[in-house]
Amino acid sequence: MAVEFRLTLAGDLPLNDVAGLVGADVTERPRPNGTRARLFSARLYDTRGYALTVSSGSQGYFDAEADDGTRWEWEPATYVDIDFSMRADDLVDKGIPNMMKAVARVLTARKEDAALVQNGNWLLLTRTTGELRRHRPTWWSHYSRDDLIP
Repeated sequence: MAVEFRLTLAGDLPLNDVAGLVGADVTERPRPNGTRARLFSARLYDTRGYALTVSSGSQGYFDAEADDGTRWEWEPATYVDIDFSMRADDLVDKGIPNMMKAVARVLTARKEDAALVQNGNWLLLTRTTGELRRHRPTWWSHYSRDDLIP
């Protein structure tokens, strides 16, 4: 069973630039997937505990469950998604720690509005108008990841 995380950044961003941020080094950067210039991917299960996909779109609609059980909704005109797909057995030791380092690199380098969602259902993080907000405090304390996000 896979666990999916999606970091979405608002805006029409160069995928190559975002892919360069998400890879820990040059050898791990997602590369264009075949002839589709709007889709980059990398399989990093052995080194980072996840596979990465970086893609872009327009007229987005995203929703997730917020802390209080209400629905959070967001409709960016253009966006870039960074998808992290993890195997359940790599989640704690490699997947989440490495993903959070990648998320921190992206959020530090880019200033766009952003959201991090788990399995398309649970809102973990938002940044709007420069304000970063963590959601689901029990998730953050369970994985001890407070120190990685700027």
